[in-house]
Amino acid sequence: MKVKPLLGDWEVPHIEVIRTEEQRRLVEMPVPGRVGSTYQDMNSSPTRITMIGSLYGDEDRDTFLETVREKYNAGEPLTFVADIITATEIQFVLIETMLFEENGTKPDQMDYVIVLKESPPPPPPPDPLGGLDAGLLDQAGGFLDAVTGALDALDALASVPNFGDPTAALSGVLEGVGAAMSNLNSISSALNDLFGEGA
Repeated sequence: MKVKPLLGDWEVPHIEVIRTEEQRRLVEMPVPGRVGSTYQDMNSSPTRITMIGSLYGDEDRDTFLETVREKYNAGEPLTFVADIITATEIQFVLIETMLFEENGTKPDQMDYVIVLKESPPPPPPPDPLGGLDAGLLDQAGGFLDAVTGALDALDALASVPNFGDPTAALSGVLEGVGAAMSNLNSISSALNDLFGEGA
């Protein structure tokens, strides 16, 4: 083996045999009156990878069992690298079966069989907005545009003079009119004297 099998980041130790099982799923359709059948190709079944090995000594056995059972109990897809899967599209596997055996005739030896099954890549993380209807997002965008337009209109109205109370602007004019009217009495008296209407 040029590449030692890696299950995730764990180098599987003491492998004696490794093999793959690849099978194409075919649906047989007999043809009446003819010898043989036609087949519908349903693509290939997930590849199975079997690793067989032996461990010696309590420390190696305990470390091996703790590591492999931790990965098995997690139940998550793991990357797998080995020479035997060259020219395949296998990227991730799940631990499908584990078999461990100890024998009284070999007290320091534990034999193991681990079967991996090809698994598709994990799905991408969920989009937090993925469940929202696209129409709702469009409506929210339209509402925001309407609010922005209303604010712009209010800003434009801020420069228009206030017509609510016109007396402030007319107070100066009214004062001028009052002063002019106060002079009418003296002008009227002068006109009367001039034309003799007052006599």
